[in-house]
Amino acid sequence: MGRPIAEDGSHGPSGAVEAAPIIGVVGSDELVVQRIEAMLESPATGEAAPSLASMEDILTAGYAEALALEAERSRIERRLGEVARSVEEPISAGVTDELVALAHRLTHAEGELGRLRAVLSRLRERTRAHRGRS
Repeated sequence: MGRPIAEDGSHGPSGAVEAAPIIGVVGSDELVVQRIEAMLESPATGEAAPSLASMEDILTAGYAEALALEAERSRIERRLGEVARSVEEPISAGVTDELVALAHRLTHAEGELGRLRAVLSRLRERTRAHRGRS
């Protein structure tokens, strides 16, 4: 999946910056985290326990989301570098606004990635335990 049209190419140091993430569906990482948390709250054994296949499916979705967030972070870091290298005196408000927006997006992406990795780690351990019982 390539970048959306609005993100395709450089808009220069004063180009418009959208607050929305570059990755596909806004909030998809939150949905994956919610699904993982719900699975972690379910019983570990018994009829109400999730199947190994369902655990592996959500792990796969979680890993895919983590990769998307890592790609998002890389794109933001690259754009930060582009903007920083293009700064000339006096610094325009557009450049400052773009740097601030990019920094906020980077902080958000890193936070979401950390949260996702934490629940993925817990689910991975539970999946291993489930395999051990099978």
